[in-house]
Amino acid sequence: MPSSKPVSRTVKKVKPAIKKVQSKARKKAPAPEPELVPEVIAFRAQKPRIDSKHAQFKICIKKGGIHRYGIFAGEDMPKNRKVTEYTGERINRRETRKRSEEQGSMIYLFTLDSYWTLDGAVGGSGAEYINHCCDPNIRVLVTKGHILYMTKRAIRKGEELTVDYHFSKEIERIPCYCGSPKCRGTINVK
Repeated sequence: MPSSKPVSRTVKKVKPAIKKVQSKARKKAPAPEPELVPEVIAFRAQKPRIDSKHAQFKICIKKGGIHRYGIFAGEDMPKNRKVTEYTGERINRRETRKRSEEQGSMIYLFTLDSYWTLDGAVGGSGAEYINHCCDPNIRVLVTKGHILYMTKRAIRKGEELTVDYHFSKEIERIPCYCGSPKCRGTINVK
């Protein structure tokens, strides 16, 4: 007749393992997506595009790159030249907070000044698809109510356009996947 000792040891080992798996399953359950602003739903449904009236050079949107879609140079660009302008619906701080919560992981909000933000998901020029990089080839120039993307260096045709988002270290840390040798590991400034 077999001893009951091995069975009790096995049960003692299995119960905590089952609880651990159940706990992980509960943690992984996705939180319900917040209800989106109708304009954002429409934006997500449309094919990404470039508004050529804001672009100074030939640029195009392609899949791949660093994250989902990216903007790529359609021609060579010299240093210190305007590439495009970031456009979108001008919204106040209250609406900015509301939309940042509603839009979930795909946020196209760019702070213009201490009161105004541009929501690239509504009336964006396509510049909202420029990805983050810790060693970017584009810099931001905010002037007279406009957000301009300027070349930091000469850019070759086919190269992905990138900018440093400079997210605050005070907000949730967001991992960076830019692949640059100078990558700091996070989109947030350290």
